[in-house]
Amino acid sequence: MADGHHDWKTPNLPLIPGEPLWVFGYGSLMWNPGFPHLERQPAVLHGYHRRFCVLSHRYRGTPERPGLVLGLDRGGSCRGMAFKVSPDDVQAVVAYLWDREMVTGVYRPSLKQIRLLSGPVTACCFLADRHHRQYCGALGPEETLAMIRTGIGSSGPNRDYLLNTVEHLRELGIRDGALFALAKRVAEAAEPVAATAP
Repeated sequence: MADGHHDWKTPNLPLIPGEPLWVFGYGSLMWNPGFPHLERQPAVLHGYHRRFCVLSHRYRGTPERPGLVLGLDRGGSCRGMAFKVSPDDVQAVVAYLWDREMVTGVYRPSLKQIRLLSGPVTACCFLADRHHRQYCGALGPEETLAMIRTGIGSSGPNRDYLLNTVEHLRELGIRDGALFALAKRVAEAAEPVAATAP
């Protein structure tokens, strides 16, 4: 049994055959879903918020110097994008999402109610697993800032992941005050200090 989920490598959502599936994206899925969908709509998930609470040992960090990536953690709410998947594509899309999101089992796929402009629907959401070894929700602001500033993995610097996420959120018209404030601090920390005149 790995981190309390012996079956995390196998899709196990209680889906209804012949029904479409909604998928909630809060990070890169919003602008790079990678799967066919019938429509995309702005959505809100209540009870969870977007947060840098997952250690990255590969893509944005290393085992020696981990980086941080986003997860859906308890509390608050999260604005994101919801994708409606055709019944004919559900099985293939779920398999794709497992391959993409469940590499280490740090996320807990769940069906949660989200709110679209047209009303509530049930959607697949990838929540951070608080019992997984990569979960780090107790990090303070300064620790979070330091890890994002120094983390570098196979996909590049951790700071680029944050700044790219914020840029896309702005393009999508989604405001996330905590993430925007963190990005501002990271960007300021990277600016060279102006040389003083001799």
